[in-house]
Amino acid sequence: MTRIALIQQANSADTHGNLTRVAAAIRTAAEQGARVVLLQELFHTLYFCRTVDPGHFESAEPSEGPTIRAMAALARELGIVVVVPFFERRAPGLYHNTAAVIDADGAVLGLYRKMHIPEDPGFHEKYYFTPGDLGYKVFDTAHGKIGVLICWDQWYPEAARLTALQGAELLVYPTAIGTLSTESEAERDAYHDAWETIQRAHAVANGVFVAGINRVGTEGGTTFWGRSFVAGPFGERLAVAGMEEEILYADIDTSAIDPQRRTWPFLRDRRIDSYAGLLNRFGS
Repeated sequence: MTRIALIQQANSADTHGNLTRVAAAIRTAAEQGARVVLLQELFHTLYFCRTVDPGHFESAEPSEGPTIRAMAALARELGIVVVVPFFERRAPGLYHNTAAVIDADGAVLGLYRKMHIPEDPGFHEKYYFTPGDLGYKVFDTAHGKIGVLICWDQWYPEAARLTALQGAELLVYPTAIGTLSTESEAERDAYHDAWETIQRAHAVANGVFVAGINRVGTEGGTTFWGRSFVAGPFGERLAVAGMEEEILYADIDTSAIDPQRRTWPFLRDRRIDSYAGLLNRFGS
């Protein structure tokens, strides 16, 4: 049994203050027995993609920058695994929406770069982020095999499947999703229901645990709805957060995966000889 913790936070323009509060929450989670701590998308900055502003590129850091170093030192001190999503400056003019996976000894096991990049009102990510080029990855940590996908990736069953096929036991979706000021409460609830449903479906279809970590608070005209959750391999809700700042805990037992896949042997019954059409944009 492994305790995981999802840190759901509201951020301000004070990145140092955000980082300090996250570090305190990570310590609290470790004190409560968490061995894996999961942070939200762009975890210590505002969700700057609400607008198009070249000044926001100044908040990006290289993968070996001070934020990742600080998180690695904290992971090593506490003996925990931490998934750290951040704004990566890879080279001049080349930026990614990235997550670093840090093992319990403080080693950075690798990066996942967000593959699917949206462009919608209030979510102008194509301006900032180059699509990921590292592919779908699984990280064999001290506390389980973790596959990381980021926000917009969560709507794509192909991404979940390809990550699960590499042996992921837990799919992690750091997220920044909410509603715009022009949208009603009913629309928010409908969007939220779809958001949770698609991710729980990935748990069912692949027989894995799924954790979705969303931010809270209002930034400009966007209100992030939180409601982070953990689902089991049958799609069952194991833990659900509210709409305020919270550390959400769940105890997961990866030995439940094999019995679930015996009951619903989707991986056994896949017709891999019939899926060539997935490589087409549309039609056959």
